[in-house]
Amino acid sequence: MSQPSPLHDVHTALGASFTDFAGWSMPLRYGSELAEHRVVREAAGLFDLSHMGEIEVTGPEAGRALDYALVGNLSAVKAGRARYTMICDADGGVLDDLVVYRIGEDHYMVVANASNSALVAAELRTRAEGFTVEVADRSLDCALVAAQGPLSAGIVGKVCAADLDALPYYGATPTRIAGHDVLLARTGYTGEDGFEVYAESPNAADVWRALTEAGGPDLMPTGLAARDTLRLEAGMPLYGNELSADMSPFDAGLGRVVKFDKAADFVGRAALDQRSKVEAASTLVGLVGEGRRAPRHGYPVLDGGNQVGTVTSGALSPTLGRPIAMAYVPPSLSAPGTELVVDVRGRTAPVEVVKLPFYKRAK
Repeated sequence: MSQPSPLHDVHTALGASFTDFAGWSMPLRYGSELAEHRVVREAAGLFDLSHMGEIEVTGPEAGRALDYALVGNLSAVKAGRARYTMICDADGGVLDDLVVYRIGEDHYMVVANASNSALVAAELRTRAEGFTVEVADRSLDCALVAAQGPLSAGIVGKVCAADLDALPYYGATPTRIAGHDVLLARTGYTGEDGFEVYAESPNAADVWRALTEAGGPDLMPTGLAARDTLRLEAGMPLYGNELSADMSPFDAGLGRVVKFDKAADFVGRAALDQRSKVEAASTLVGLVGEGRRAPRHGYPVLDGGNQVGTVTSGALSPTLGRPIAMAYVPPSLSAPGTELVVDVRGRTAPVEVVKLPFYKRAK
């Protein structure tokens, strides 16, 4: 049986269509996913992301433990800031991509993808052995509500006293919403300005209602279907599509997250050092086509009739009005302007390689 979100009753009252996602019953859409996508680009959308995993790491050696467990230099992150990083296995394969918040001097919160949260929590516990630290999986105790879009700052600013002008991208601050203590972060997965509110699960409905009332007609409840097309337009990877345990951060073009210059040894360091010195057999690119037939995950990418790659994510872009996809292809075919073909259910669809992301918001 799927785990219901703390906001399940709220979504039901809104007429949501649900889907099973990584063992959770989550809203896929409330009505038109096209409208939900567009409202995030033009005004603001409200997401329930309570399926994400939250793992707290606390204690005097929390930073050192995370430096060993993850590929990033987390002890160097300042309190009130966040870092995108990864957890890899001993062979350098990506077990998950993560956002890590440093809430206080000895207090971190690791946010994992829903499909990997139990694995990440278990790995962190194992890797923390020998450090003066505690690892607590709070995924079921913590709800996550996100307001995303160009009008999101004005909406969030109505419901809390936090100084949003002073809150940087990948920053976080404690505040109160609807009378409840929350952690307010400014990250996002849509390509727009946006905020995440981490709240105790019993308080999630109050937070959702407060934001809904503050947003009025400028804020629309938004499901996972729109979230996927939004993140695709923004060229952001999804674990299980663009990332997997079969590839290293370097294979995915994300070698920048691996910090060899940190003092600590870390799991996978030797393997990652070797992978960093070898050109990857393939590289992640953007593909843009014409018409209405969109490439999908798993579709073959062809050059001269020969398969040269595989689509990792694809959809008809609501913003661009064209089919878009991400795919791994050989470096020799990765230059923007390269013409390739995708096999869309037995029919060839011409595509052109473009630089990621497909969409970038105006500053």
